Amino acid sequence: QVQLVESGGGLVQAGGSLRLSCAASGSIFRLRSMGWYRQAPGNQRELVAGITSDFTTNYADSVKGRFTISRDNAKNSVSLQMSSLKPEDTAVYYCRSLSYGSSWSDPAGGFWGQGTQVTVSS
Repeated sequence: QVQLVESGGGLVQAGGSLRLSCAASGSIFRLRSMGWYRQAPGNQRELVAGITSDFTTNYADSVKGRFTISRDNAKNSVSLQMSSLKPEDTAVYYCRSLSYGSSWSDPAGGFWGQGTQVTVSS
């Protein structure tokens, strides 16, 4: 069992920055791929950024060059630095710990945090 707790969401003006953090329990954190997802009202949950156990990263096209995912295995944490925020980035952001064999695009498998709201005002 893995527990994930997100923090760092809030209200920010367009063009601003926020840093989301996710604290994970479990001794095998370093072996798991971790992802940040988001879900806006009326939309499906989508992958924003992911990082594998060997620190390979991937990003949604809409956030490339603006968001940076990182992980600290010593602290069992993963972060998402968001810059140049746009109103369309407004969503609930979720941290996910993927199970072995899980895919980024399939929400089944692994564990999810409770989510943190990010609101970007224009």
